[in-house]
Amino acid sequence: MTPKQIGETLANAGRLKLEVLCVYGSASLPDGAVPLAKINRCVTKAIMSLAAGDRPPAFINNQSLGGCCPGGQSWLGYVEPPPLLKHFISTGHTDFRHGAAEHLKMSPQLVDESRANIGRITPLPGNLIIRPSKELEDDPGVRSFLLFATAEQTRNICALNHFCTSNAFGSAIIPWGPTCASFITYPAGMAEKAPRDAVFVGPVDPTGNEWFPQDLMAISMSIATARRLCDASELSFLAKRPKVAYPEKRETLQ
Repeated sequence: MTPKQIGETLANAGRLKLEVLCVYGSASLPDGAVPLAKINRCVTKAIMSLAAGDRPPAFINNQSLGGCCPGGQSWLGYVEPPPLLKHFISTGHTDFRHGAAEHLKMSPQLVDESRANIGRITPLPGNLIIRPSKELEDDPGVRSFLLFATAEQTRNICALNHFCTSNAFGSAIIPWGPTCASFITYPAGMAEKAPRDAVFVGPVDPTGNEWFPQDLMAISMSIATARRLCDASELSFLAKRPKVAYPEKRETLQ
């Protein structure tokens, strides 16, 4: 299946409304490609705008980091995180951002341990490119797919994933990290210790709540996982029992 066909199959299976996006690395840029930072300083806001409507492909590389969030640069593997960042994520430090803290971890030590569990982050070779799957009749080396789904759609996509595996606990996961990590870093295989065959659901970073739609979740996966789900979709409950997956009549609980 081509990336376009995979995206169409996943969109139909999940009845998705937003564009299915692909992530890959390439030495060359697609025609009209725009640096992510020119769309938005925040990598994930830029990505959301790609999913929401017709926009040219977006990219980031070592030469286009200017204007991009330092956190995004770090989580995409281009720069090392500042040594005191672990304090900002947790309890704060007087020598970093005037003591400001996000209180996303109980302690700096937990931040260090979590990063160690993720392992080294290696950027994709050449340009990291994000574009709708519908544009890819041929495969330029797609690493991962990114979907945006409602709660019910998320349940069904994750259930389709469970249909394909006996891994009851580790095949669909909600990992720690910023939104850009769950969108790109983990599913694209850039994080050394991230599972290669999991469906990643997120984000769990509440700092994005002011702009990330309340009724949506992101679902990301490697291209191998996406192919597996596509191959199974016609054999699963989605095709055999569609009215269970997407009921025509719904019960109201008292």
